[in-house]
Amino acid sequence: MNWLRNFMVGRYGADQLTLALLIFSFLLSFVLMWVPVPFLSMISYLPLGYGIFRMFSRNILKRGEENARFLAVWSRVAGWFRRTKQHWADRKVYRFTRCPNCRQKIRLPKGRGKLRVTCPKCRRQFEKKT
Repeated sequence: MNWLRNFMVGRYGADQLTLALLIFSFLLSFVLMWVPVPFLSMISYLPLGYGIFRMFSRNILKRGEENARFLAVWSRVAGWFRRTKQHWADRKVYRFTRCPNCRQKIRLPKGRGKLRVTCPKCRRQFEKKT
């Protein structure tokens, strides 16, 4: 195992983007396995090859920048799923609405009748039935 450690010295190694590329390659190969077009399954090797290239790359600064850009996009996607899951869990207790002026999402308690709501972002007041 010492030879592997010596080989990887000065190389970038695995990170979140590499892991995402490997998972995407696996899923793509699984989906393309059911498509009866010859040589189409070769497309699944592209993300796999790029992920391996990233792991063995010696340009650590550039690979780190690529990972940072990926994480910036991924955090927005993961945040959307997290918020959607939370809204689904709170759907029986709260009603979610948007401000008609600035489109800010606002959480209101359910079952309180007609409420006068003040938007926390733009301070516009409007009425909403809960």
